[in-house]
Amino acid sequence: MTVRGRFAPSPTGDLHQGSLLAALGSWLSARRQGGQWLVRIDDIDPPREVAGASQRILASLKRLGLVPDTPVLFQSQRRPAYDQAFEALRQENLVFPCWCSRQLLASQGGVHRDGHCLIGPQTDRAPAWRARTPDEVLHFHDRILGPQQVDLRQTVGDFVVRRVEGFDSYQLATVVDDAWQGVSEVVRGADLLSSTPRQWLLQRWLGLPHPDYAHLPVLLDAQGRKLSKSSQAPALDEMSPADALRTALRQLGSPAAAEIGLPPAELLAAALSMPLPSARSRLRDTSGN
Repeated sequence: MTVRGRFAPSPTGDLHQGSLLAALGSWLSARRQGGQWLVRIDDIDPPREVAGASQRILASLKRLGLVPDTPVLFQSQRRPAYDQAFEALRQENLVFPCWCSRQLLASQGGVHRDGHCLIGPQTDRAPAWRARTPDEVLHFHDRILGPQQVDLRQTVGDFVVRRVEGFDSYQLATVVDDAWQGVSEVVRGADLLSSTPRQWLLQRWLGLPHPDYAHLPVLLDAQGRKLSKSSQAPALDEMSPADALRTALRQLGSPAAAEIGLPPAELLAAALSMPLPSARSRLRDTSGN
């Protein structure tokens, strides 16, 4: 079976050094195994999208030499597949309508874990739909972080599968498209580790395969905060492609490869033997931004 990895950015801003780290880590892992690398644009949250961000992300990846092996998939074109998956869950009574507000959940500890709505049907607004999360401990293995166990009811709770606005959740869309695209491994930032048990549960319910997971340490800024679009991380266009790649290679623990003065494509080829960072790594933004 051919290894298939993927990078799935959301178009809520331009590519930055933190997102490059995830893209490069997933590319290196797939390429080292002789596999394919895919790019998917997670454009399922229109209110948060930034105009033109999708095309700028793809242009940045091309300049960096990170070119996918298949045409880019846009999740906004996949709504019928999500509808089908959601209906399968609804028919099996695995999801339920919920009108609980964030304020109400905050007063309950922030996690919905009752398997039914706490306030019942409300005629003045549409509901969200939540997973009826079972009371069990889920075990899975992460290639970087090692064995994981999660108390689904206490830690995860009844998570949202379809939002009040009618948009499908990241969790549902991700598992549907990972299976449809034949993704066999998911290399991404450790900030998404909490999504893995949700996705694992949906995969089990929908009869979909479980990819191998590897969660990279999150890149932090000088104040110890996650480098992200929401924290106005500088766009990669402010650096040359080769400089951005060399910075990412240093952050991933390959200073020798990072010092090679090569253009992006040749630099990537030279870096293919590098390992992924250890679970205890704390990555800092060393780009100078």
